[in-house]
Amino acid sequence: MTHTPHTMPELRDKYMPELVARISHNDAQKMKRGDLALAVRSCVNEWMMRDGALIDMLMQRDLVTALINTILSKQASTIAPQEYVAPEPSPEKSETRNTSLRATVQVIKENIQPLLMDRIDASAAAKMTRDDLGRDLTGVVGELLTEQKTPLSGSERQELVTSILDDMLGLGPLEPLLADESISEIMVNGPRQVWIEQKGRLTLTDVHFRDNAHVLSIAQRIVNAIGRRVDESSPLCDARLADGSRVNIIIPPLAIDGPAITIRKFSKKKITLDVMEKFGSISAQMKKVLEIAGRCRLNILISGGTGSGKTTLLNAISKMIDNTERVVTIEDAAELQLQQPHVVRLETRPANLEGHGEISMRDLLKNSLRMRPDRIIVGETRGGEAIDMLQAMNTGHDGSFSTVHANRPREALMRLENMVGLAGVNLAPRAIRMQIASALDMIVQVSRMRDGSRRVTHISEVLGMEGDVVTMQDLFTCDIKGEMPDGKLNVEFINHGLRPHFLPKAAYFNLDKQLLEIL
Repeated sequence: MTHTPHTMPELRDKYMPELVARISHNDAQKMKRGDLALAVRSCVNEWMMRDGALIDMLMQRDLVTALINTILSKQASTIAPQEYVAPEPSPEKSETRNTSLRATVQVIKENIQPLLMDRIDASAAAKMTRDDLGRDLTGVVGELLTEQKTPLSGSERQELVTSILDDMLGLGPLEPLLADESISEIMVNGPRQVWIEQKGRLTLTDVHFRDNAHVLSIAQRIVNAIGRRVDESSPLCDARLADGSRVNIIIPPLAIDGPAITIRKFSKKKITLDVMEKFGSISAQMKKVLEIAGRCRLNILISGGTGSGKTTLLNAISKMIDNTERVVTIEDAAELQLQQPHVVRLETRPANLEGHGEISMRDLLKNSLRMRPDRIIVGETRGGEAIDMLQAMNTGHDGSFSTVHANRPREALMRLENMVGLAGVNLAPRAIRMQIASALDMIVQVSRMRDGSRRVTHISEVLGMEGDVVTMQDLFTCDIKGEMPDGKLNVEFINHGLRPHFLPKAAYFNLDKQLLEIL
């Protein structure tokens, strides 16, 4: 057995000519993304076993994604296929074959997996690498198939071993969905329903789990990896995957129809303000104002609904932070992707079985003030930590960011006021509003629109107080003009032409001329 290179780019370059021979560029473009992912993954598994390639699960997902992206690009049409590999059938036949392969493997897996578990030491298997365990399982599975008189082709046998490995070490049926870069969210509603979000649209997949216990075992594997737990005494949990994807889990008795897992996938593509402008999420003028706001150390609150892109926008604006600054991030489940070299990431901790040891957002915020931060970033403000965040912004930690769930900038202020009340501090409403008005400089509103796109709908400045009311002004807003033939919304970003309230801060950083030219 020859050992092939073990880095992802080397494997991609090695396998790409073979893949082009199996699936042409034109055929790949006609296939459904999910079926293409299954076909590419099956090829990769076959070739890795042939070559003895030793790579971990995350690198294997990256390899499959890279091959899919390359075969779909124009570059694939220039790659010479290797002659010894026979071409695959047409896309229609490939789709049927992939569906049949999945169904065949699932039926056989359900029959032999209990027998397999009787023949291996599960505790020893859990300590093995995926590659070592895969080699051992291939032999045992071959013996069981012979005993059961179940003939399988090489690709079917490899897909069976991969599926069993996914159950034992990975996330089972969810692994192909995690490898598909076009999927942004995965929603498991019990064992029989797995939904995905692709290009802003929800789609029901044909992925299934065996039963509720199977879903629960995958959920427990996710939370155990980061030292958390999910059981009847603690039936809901926020967690993250090894690649940074955010996970929420809720199980019976709270989830009536079986365990529910929601995975917000970590995007391998770095979304910057330039990328957002290219996608039409912001205008060129809005992009420049947000860049200046980030550099001028404004305290910015990003407001929006669930899945509207708040964290993505926060990451994009955070790229304006200078590399010399010390940044402390505070989150329930760490998902921020800051690129600066001096970042301290803090994460809350739930209580243990005895109900002790919980570390809350408020605890971390208070501790962060003793860590000499230049900026504090709170992933999401949702409770009493709002008062600590406002006090931090008011005590020299300018340039701090956070997100909040709200539908409009004015509602974001109301939400903050209500959350300060949850902290149990005895402050009059006017005093709370004064804290908010003096702490915040800007509110950026993002929205997930009905065509699936995410756009910044307001860039609003907090000006101060008039009587008992916090005053604001809109620098930019977004107006929906109608719907285009392809179903996409026709929107216009409106520059209100107002003189920015933060112009003196921009002048301090020598950015006032640029700001005035934009507005």
